Amino acid sequence: MQTTFTIQTKGPGLYEFTTEVAAWVAGQGEGLLTLFIRHTSASLLIQENADPEVQTDLTAYFDRLVPPSDDPSMHYLTHTYEGPDDMPAHIKAAMMPVSLQIPISGGRLALGTWQGIYVVEHRRRPHRRDVAAMLLKA
Repeated sequence: MQTTFTIQTKGPGLYEFTTEVAAWVAGQGEGLLTLFIRHTSASLLIQENADPEVQTDLTAYFDRLVPPSDDPSMHYLTHTYEGPDDMPAHIKAAMMPVSLQIPISGGRLALGTWQGIYVVEHRRRPHRRDVAAMLLKA
């Protein structure tokens, strides 16, 4: 069973789409879900969904770790013609997961109590991000 989830982003940050994924796997019994983001400047992440400060702090941390290419500390970057956020977005995507595997148990995502599924947008402008999903039933 396969589908694609499309997540509209508005700039850097974490965009939760757990509800959409949970609805898609509902009632499917046992299996393994694989999610794969089809972009090189965004990532996937399972992270806390109870306190939005977690998402804010993660975004701030990665921005501090990998600043835009117009920051003096990033002077060595050569891929800069797509804007100062482009190459840093590729670096962040190389550091973070682009695919996830989640067990399905009793037709439900086997996530922990506070876990949610997120697209992590690394670019400044809005994007439409596609996440391919495949459910292998046990």
